[in-house]
Order: sequence, then structure tokens, then C-alpha cells
Amino acid sequence: MTTLVTPARNTGVTPSASAPTRRRTRRREISIRVALIICFGFVLVGSVYPTVAVLSTGLSADALPRYLDFITSPLQLRTLRNTIVLGLLVGAIGTAIAFLFAFVQTRLAVPLKRVLHVIALIPIVSPPFAVATATIVLYGRSGVITHDLLGLEYDIYGLDGLVFVLSLSLFPVGYLGLLGMMRALDPAVEESAMILGASRWQIFRTVQLPLLAPGLVAPFLLLFVEAIADLANPLVLGGDYSVLASQAYIAVNGNYDLPGAAVYSIILLVPALGLYVMQPYWLSRKVRTTVSGKPSGSVHLIHSWVRWPIYGAAWLVALVIVSLYGTVVCGAFVRLFGVNNTLTLDHFRYVFTRGREALVDTTTLALIATPIAGALGMVMAWLIVRHLGRLGAALDFAGMLGIAVPGTVLGIGYLLAYRLGLYVGPVQVMPALVGGSTIAGGAIAIILAYVTRSVPGGLRTATASLSQVDRTIEEASTSLGAKPLQTFRWVTLPLIRPSLLAGLSYGFARCMTSISTIVLLVTPQTRIITAQILSAADSGRYGIAFAYCTVLIAIVLAVFGLIRLVVGGAPPLQRIAETTGRRKS
Repeated sequence: MTTLVTPARNTGVTPSASAPTRRRTRRREISIRVALIICFGFVLVGSVYPTVAVLSTGLSADALPRYLDFITSPLQLRTLRNTIVLGLLVGAIGTAIAFLFAFVQTRLAVPLKRVLHVIALIPIVSPPFAVATATIVLYGRSGVITHDLLGLEYDIYGLDGLVFVLSLSLFPVGYLGLLGMMRALDPAVEESAMILGASRWQIFRTVQLPLLAPGLVAPFLLLFVEAIADLANPLVLGGDYSVLASQAYIAVNGNYDLPGAAVYSIILLVPALGLYVMQPYWLSRKVRTTVSGKPSGSVHLIHSWVRWPIYGAAWLVALVIVSLYGTVVCGAFVRLFGVNNTLTLDHFRYVFTRGREALVDTTTLALIATPIAGALGMVMAWLIVRHLGRLGAALDFAGMLGIAVPGTVLGIGYLLAYRLGLYVGPVQVMPALVGGSTIAGGAIAIILAYVTRSVPGGLRTATASLSQVDRTIEEASTSLGAKPLQTFRWVTLPLIRPSLLAGLSYGFARCMTSISTIVLLVTPQTRIITAQILSAADSGRYGIAFAYCTVLIAIVLAVFGLIRLVVGGAPPLQRIAETTGRRKS
């Protein structure tokens, strides 16, 4: 009798190795869970809970009658109309300037493109109201250009001044996005139109604009939200032109009317969050732009005479930017720019003596917050792209609340949420961070606000980079027994090093130039540069304001170089596998 023996199925795991494998799997799951807890804990404390605090206060029984007062008050309705008009004008003009610069970079055969690109990025590393202060000096009632050169008594305060300043300050955000979109367009589409006999104008009108239409809407929405949420420029340059952000700030800082401020915040929050939610819809329509990794043609740059008026318009905007920031730098070295141009270092002496505490505090807090924001942004992007399914969309939305929620609203949310501490039922789990019983002079609240506002930049750049990294590279590491966090640290992170550099640079610049959220959290024990600049500009001490701006820009550029030096010192790509292998052994 013959006995049939069925061979055992090869599971890939021997009985002796199954237990260690299960333990490694559990360790991997634990590390991911710990990372999830940290990330969700941060977004809960940094953005979700303060936003909920604003909503709960603004929708309370005591606050509800204020909405009726708002919609029945002509003055309040005018403030709402002013805010919407400002956002629409800045969105349209800023997007037009951004498209102009992107078109010059990608479609014109002209010299000095790199110079134009650098000039367009200058507003990113400067305080939000540096342009406003310089604009008053150059184009105000006693301005160097309007009054001294042209003999005009022009009133720059109000809507026209705000649109001018905000458009020049915010257009770089749209420019960078449009530049990438226009470079990603498949040139074969334009070549086909040229072969069929279409002129340059017809190609622009019937090919490029329709393909870029969704991409143009996205920066418009972003600039609209940034404009209606801006606080510093309306305080410096608004005059009688009131907007919701400044009214909410006055309600807190002038009247300490937190319910009223919450009402203004909710009214401001509705269009901001609504347009933010609309952005993915418009961005998802970019499939019409025929983006491909390997373009099947080459871009035919414009060589005809048409390029020169377009090029001249871009340089006109660039020269205005240079004149404004040149005024900032020159004004720091003279007694009163345009009135008494005697060279002096008194403004810098003031900054480095009486303002030294603000310099030290701001730089220290920004240096603490920047690596935290960079690390959180990278880890959150890694979890969203690699380890989370539908839960990843929730984490991504919560992480982006730091920039979707207007800074003034977030600052008011911090006041409402943390002036008495954070309670879970009757138990206080977090002491007061702002208000009369503030710990550490408000430094913890400021760092938390810095991190919350800086994480979205690193999160977005890291998400884009991780989407381009092949999963098999990380799978090879984990198959050798590496934990997920080890794989992320020694394999994934070096591969997305440019995104880390961009995230850290963006985070530090945002920390150093932040004002809308921070101005409500500053205490006498903790001084911030942007608050000092706002105070100096508001009191007419423009030389001191210019000196602060100049020093701040110098600090930001110096730290940019330091970040590039540190991040650039990571192991080269070809040594990553060797390094990872040694860590495993």
C-alpha cells in the first residue's frame, strides 16, 4: 500500500523564524502608531482645537445676536464688502503679475531671466509690511516720488494702496506655482498648432490659456484668501478702509471683546475655508494640461518683436520691487529718507540695543520651531503617502489648517483655547499658554503657532516628492529587517532632501516674518521683531522700522545658507544603501 504525502506549502517563514517576524511586525506597527499619535496630537493642539474654540465661542447663545447686528449694520456690511473687494482685486492683479513673470521665464527668448526670477522671490523673505512702509515713504502724501518728484498730493492710504502692496507682496506664491505648471506643459501640443499654421496669439488664446485655466484659478484662490486674512498691511496702510481682519484685531486688542472677535473670525473663516476646499477641485482638473514626465517636443521660444513689450512690463514690475526694497535698505542708513538723507547708524544702534531682546527672542523661537515643523511635515507626508489610506486625507486636511485658517483667526483661537489652559472634563491637561497666567512668557504659545503655520509648507513639498519616489526602494530596506522609521530616516529622507531644504527654509522665513497670529500672543516678557516693526511704522519711526526689516532679511538669508550647508552635508545618494546596511548589522 502506497502512502501519499502532500508536501507542505512554502509560506516563506520557517517555524523558528515566525515568532521573530511577528515581533518585528508588531514593532513596525508600534512605531507607525506612535508617529500617528504625535502627528494627530499636534494638529489637534495646534490648529483643530483653536479653530473649534473660535467656532464654539462665535456660535454660542451670547454671540448669535451679533450676527443680526452685523447684517443690519451698514458699517459692518461695508467692512464685509471691503474685504471681498480687496480679495478679488489682489487675487486678479497678483495672478496676472505671477503669470507675466512665469510667461517671461518659460516662453520668451530674452536675457537676464535669472535676475528677474530672483527679484520676484524677494518678497518671500521679507516682513509682510516692509513694502507698505516703503510705499508710504515713496508714494504717500509727502512721498519722495509723488510729492517731491511729481508734485502730487496723493493719498496712498486705502484700497488702492492695499491692492498695490498686497499684489506685490503675495504674487510670488502664485508665480512659483504657475512657473512649474508652464514648464510641465507638453510642447507637442503647441508644435501641432504651429504646424497647422496658428499664430503665436492664436496658440496663446486657444491652446495655452485653456490648458492653464485650472492652474490660474488655484493661485487666484490662494491670493484671495491671503489678502482677506492679512492683518499687518491694513493696520499700516488701511486708513479708513476697514476689513474684517483688522476689525477682529481691534475687537481683541482694543476692546477685549472675545465674542465679537469670534464673530468676525467666523465671518472671515467661511470664505477662507470654502475657497481652500475648492482648490483640490480646480487642481484635479489639471489633467487638461497634458503634463507628462517625458515631453515629446521642445519649447519654441518667442523671438519676434512681441517679446519686448511683455519683457518690458515684467521689468517695470521688477524695478518697482527693487525700488521698494532699496528704500527699505537705504532708509535704514539715513536719518529720514527723502527729507534728511544724512548717513547715520543710529537706527541700527537702536535695533541692537533697545531692540536686541526682540532679535534674540524671535531668532531663538524661530530656530526652535523650524526643525520641529520640518520634521513634523516630513513625517506627516510619509504617513499620508506611504501608510495611511482614507485616514491620510483627514491628516492632510488637519495639517493644512495652519495655512487655510487665517492667521488672525488662529491667533484669536489661541486666546480662546489656551488663556485658561486645556481641560479634558474637569482635568487640566495643559496649563495656560496665553493671557495673564502665561507660562514661559508666551514662548510656548508662540512656538506652537510658528510650527502650526510652518508645517503646511513642508507637508506639501514632501508629499509631492514622496509621490515621485518608487516604493520598491523602501520595500528593499524593510525586507532586510529595518523598522519603518529607520527606513524613513536612512533611505527616504536622503532621497527627498531638496524637499527638506525647501520645507526648512520656508518654515524659518514664515516664522521670522509672521505677524497676524503672533501679534495677539506677544507678552512683555517675549518680544517679536515683526511686532516691533509694526509699532515703529505705526508711530512714524520709519528709519527704525527699515533697520529692523534690513536686519530681519539678513538673518533670514544667513539661516538659509546655514540650512543649505547642514542639509547638504547629508550622505550622498550612492552611499545610502551602504549606510543603511551598516545600521542593520
